[in-house]
Amino acid sequence: MRKSFTILLLLFASACISKEPVPDLGDIYNELAMHEDPHRNPVIVIPGLLGSKLVDRDTGENVWGTFGYGQVDPNTPTGARQFALPMEKGKRLKELQDNVKPDGALDRVVVNFLGIPLELNAYYNILQTLGVGGFRDEALGEAGAVDYGEDHYTCFQFDYDWRRDIVESAKRLDHFIKTRAQYVQMETEKRFGVKLEKVKFDLVAHSMGGLVARYYLRYGTADLPEDGSLPKVTWAGAEHVDHLVIIGTPNAGSMTSLEDLIHGATIDSLLPHYPAAVLSTLPSMYELLPRARHLPLIKADGQPVADLLDPELWKSQQWGLADPKQDPILKLLLPDIESPDERREIALDHQAKALRRARQFAAAMDTPAQPPDSLKLLLIAGDAEDTKKTAQINLDGGIKIVDFGPGDGTVLRSSALMDERMSDQLNRRLVSPIQWSQVHFVFSDHLGLTKNPAFTDNVLYFLLESPRN
Repeated sequence: MRKSFTILLLLFASACISKEPVPDLGDIYNELAMHEDPHRNPVIVIPGLLGSKLVDRDTGENVWGTFGYGQVDPNTPTGARQFALPMEKGKRLKELQDNVKPDGALDRVVVNFLGIPLELNAYYNILQTLGVGGFRDEALGEAGAVDYGEDHYTCFQFDYDWRRDIVESAKRLDHFIKTRAQYVQMETEKRFGVKLEKVKFDLVAHSMGGLVARYYLRYGTADLPEDGSLPKVTWAGAEHVDHLVIIGTPNAGSMTSLEDLIHGATIDSLLPHYPAAVLSTLPSMYELLPRARHLPLIKADGQPVADLLDPELWKSQQWGLADPKQDPILKLLLPDIESPDERREIALDHQAKALRRARQFAAAMDTPAQPPDSLKLLLIAGDAEDTKKTAQINLDGGIKIVDFGPGDGTVLRSSALMDERMSDQLNRRLVSPIQWSQVHFVFSDHLGLTKNPAFTDNVLYFLLESPRN
């Protein structure tokens, strides 16, 4: 009864924002959701960029995730160094560690405005959909946020430091999966008397989380080789995963990342501005850049930029860490370096390392490879919102958007699909290195995708009802 009522609440909320008819999901999925099946795959939710809380290991101070009075301000010396990643010549990106750690996924964001706490849904819609499908979230159950009784062991939130290289996060996902598999085996034997020899998971990933999941499936814990070559596609992660649902993932990058690295970002009117130099220390931001072969950037004379990941391009255009106007921020990030020239040298070295890593990452992700028959990939994407497609370099080095395409307002439809067709080839069927099992389009923006009843319907079908090998 509880599940039926929850589904009705979900549909009522959706109906308030849409006059379109919606299905009776309670009637469709209630029997499946209420069936306690010890062999049903548990689910792991992987949030995207900004989707995990970050805290200082020593002080417990929130670096990201709780906003308002006392929040970290990236425009102050302490705040800038907490949010940014360290920079140092002669060290690889993975060696540049700081004192910040992930501390749980953001199911809700709390913003304090004029002393009044406001709750904003972050990934709660995904967790709610899984909850009505019978997948009980461990974190919400343990925290008492949702009363699952004793039944909160079939859904898990994977938190990770989204500032860092995506490959690092994929390797961390492997450890998370293996520890949760042991937990599920123990709980299944205790609750049902069934000894599971092997546990396989279904993954539900939003935005950048889809890239974390895809790299893990293709390469497992293998790193990108130091010599710049590509790892062999082994599908090692598919040993532990049956189904992957990715939602609004920029598989071919996003123009938003390029804008933020050049101009900085104001994420919300209630939050401070995040300077370009701070964001440009984050390797993941470069790994979200659009592919140059898709012609996302043109010069002032209208000619396409051939190599968007060329460090010399960024240096000549004075973008990100190469922007002399960012030196006051570099001074905050490198307080022990008195010389502006030396600070700039360190910053350019860091930017070049991040760009080279992004080039290698993109090539590894774009290599065509046939997944194992047991692995199914579902894409949910938007195509009803005007989305930034092409930018032009201004004479002053900045960029302006000159063309839009269908998408979810943040990620182009073509990027989500990883569509390799050029504009003069759209009379042909989709060409993509990703072998999609199913694709569904939802008429919502990037964050609104998970609020749409079509999202709920398709995810529940894919996880609960679709045939399995």
